Amino acid sequence: MPTKTTDAAHGALVAALGADHVTVPARDDDPHGIGHSLVAEVAGTEQASAAMKVAAEHDLRVLPKGSGSKLDWGAPPRDVDLLLDVSPANEVVEHAAGDLVVHALAGTPIAEINRTVRAGGQQLAIDQPIESATVGGVIATSTSGPCRHLFGGVRDLLIGITVVLADGTVTTAGGKVVKNVAGYDLCKLYTGSFGTLGVITEAVFRLHPVAAEHRWITVTTDEPAAAAAAADTIRHSQEMPTAIEVDRPTGGPLVVCGQLEGRPSATHARALELAEKIGGEVTDQPPQWWGQHPFTADGTGLRVGAEPVAMASLLTAIEQRSGDLPVTVRGAIGLGVLHLGVPADADPADIARLTADLRDSGTYAVVERAPRAVLDHVDPWGPVAAGPFTLMRRTKDQFDPQHRLAPGRFVGGI
Repeated sequence: MPTKTTDAAHGALVAALGADHVTVPARDDDPHGIGHSLVAEVAGTEQASAAMKVAAEHDLRVLPKGSGSKLDWGAPPRDVDLLLDVSPANEVVEHAAGDLVVHALAGTPIAEINRTVRAGGQQLAIDQPIESATVGGVIATSTSGPCRHLFGGVRDLLIGITVVLADGTVTTAGGKVVKNVAGYDLCKLYTGSFGTLGVITEAVFRLHPVAAEHRWITVTTDEPAAAAAAADTIRHSQEMPTAIEVDRPTGGPLVVCGQLEGRPSATHARALELAEKIGGEVTDQPPQWWGQHPFTADGTGLRVGAEPVAMASLLTAIEQRSGDLPVTVRGAIGLGVLHLGVPADADPADIARLTADLRDSGTYAVVERAPRAVLDHVDPWGPVAAGPFTLMRRTKDQFDPQHRLAPGRFVGGI
């Protein structure tokens, strides 16, 4: 599809960023089918602001990008002119160990942050299955791993953020101390916005100490009710589990696993007591599937949810409605959020049917990522009530009046 990109826009970007940081992609250099005509690399907030000012002047539609590991999550963006690559903004700016906070640029991998802060016995508890996942992408997609059960998700750990708006204006929210609660919490608004409200360039997170010992308690069953009961026992125990996950490969049994952490020896003793209650076993290493997506980079991934007390019903519904479709189930059974993985060669119509069936049954169901053939059959976000959608639309209008940021990627084509 033709874009609005012109030689003048290219020249303006080169003038603002330098010729080495602006490229015209080759025709076959677009694995996600975005259709952009320009790529601009920015190494921080100042350069991102300069690029966005040029984009505003030339009416360019912009899609922010970090490592690209989740660039195909959500709905496919429409008519993108400029791919704004923030991956060069890769730096841990400050690790204030005494305050348990870390400040990093948006292109910094979460794994790199943890390598830095673990030297001080601390961790950023946003465990990611994708090694290259960056600060900006993790915030934009609001993706967390098993440890969310105890430490909270991205919204809970993000305490400060710097964002460049569509017109190039630089905005900040939050601060560098954990107890900063002044003003409206824009950190939560940007989290999960898929780049539709602004370009995230910097973030400040709260950290937690790394425990001296970890143990995992697993129990295997064929019955959804038994799996839900085991998860419920772990969740209500006094052992303060770090995470409670479930895994069910296609045609396989349900495996429920809880993670405990704490002092040496004491943690193992606590784990043995809990394992006895649920008829499980204790290991000093997590299962191989722990913290991994149940879908491949070319497959389909769904996120479904219900109240934790309804996990038996949800697991049963997934099993019954999947039919002959090969589905792997994995996720935070202790929080009521599960992920479904379907192979890349599955029939798109069958995936659309499963998604629709789950939604019709009242289950929250979102297609996290899928091949274009699947997205041609199903809206990844699904229906949204009029009230919340009106609020989201008004927020988009306020932050991005011309709708030039990640157009079409979010709910309802926002």
